[in-house]
Amino acid sequence: MARITKLSEAIAGAVQDGDTIALEGFTHLIPHAACHEIIRQGRKNLTLIRMTPDLVYDQMIGMGCAAKLVFSWGGNPGVGSLHRFRDAIENGWPHRLEIEEHSHAAMANAYEAGAAGLPCAIFRGYIGGDLPKVNAKIKRVTCPFTGEELAAIPAHRPDVAIIHAQRADRAGNVMIEGVLGVQKEAVLASKRSVVTVEEIVDELPERSLNAVVLPHWTVGNVVAVPGGAFPSYAQGYYPRSNSFYKQWDEIAKDRDSFHAWMKTNVLDKGPEAFAQYARKHKAAAE
Repeated sequence: MARITKLSEAIAGAVQDGDTIALEGFTHLIPHAACHEIIRQGRKNLTLIRMTPDLVYDQMIGMGCAAKLVFSWGGNPGVGSLHRFRDAIENGWPHRLEIEEHSHAAMANAYEAGAAGLPCAIFRGYIGGDLPKVNAKIKRVTCPFTGEELAAIPAHRPDVAIIHAQRADRAGNVMIEGVLGVQKEAVLASKRSVVTVEEIVDELPERSLNAVVLPHWTVGNVVAVPGGAFPSYAQGYYPRSNSFYKQWDEIAKDRDSFHAWMKTNVLDKGPEAFAQYARKHKAAAE
């Protein structure tokens, strides 16, 4: 049953040291504000699951939150490397990071299996690729009906899923519109969840053709954080800040500049800063 609360309270209650967590949102509605709150609360030894780790996990890795990363493709979209991710792998800074790499298709199927309560995902994939050589969790199984050889991996069953959406109503029903990743599946596969939203409304509007509604009984915590996906975008609210993704490349290259930025913009600020970022960026784009 959804509980409408503050971000600090939601993260404190849902995310504990050593948890397996999934912050999802595919180019769109990435939960940056929630990521920053996890960092402010100093969570450690986390296993992070995500399709395309992106800036949120680069920041968490660089701040020492992560022990393991389960992912498909890691990079700064359209720009290049995630430098804090690379530093952890190549130099063990701030500490060693275990990795488990999959394809996008495998990650999506693993979330789907977790949402269905299944122990593993079975699908056509990994044919002719090299990932099975470096990931021992990729197995082959034979279909008992057709004899076809298929790929199998463990289902994703995170302790916590964290997503961002456009709206929730006062009962905690959540509406997501626009580009959909695996947000729905991540929430349904997880033991606990935190959903940040642009606004809480009295009644959800009429659904568009590509909208998804998560009923209140599937959601743990709902938090109003306007601008909470910035610098990614929220359809209908603000565009993506391509300039920030480019800036991050320079910020994250150096450990000192990374820590200085994180102190000024994360440790010394709260979630209310995201509304200012989004308003300013939207105004500049108009």
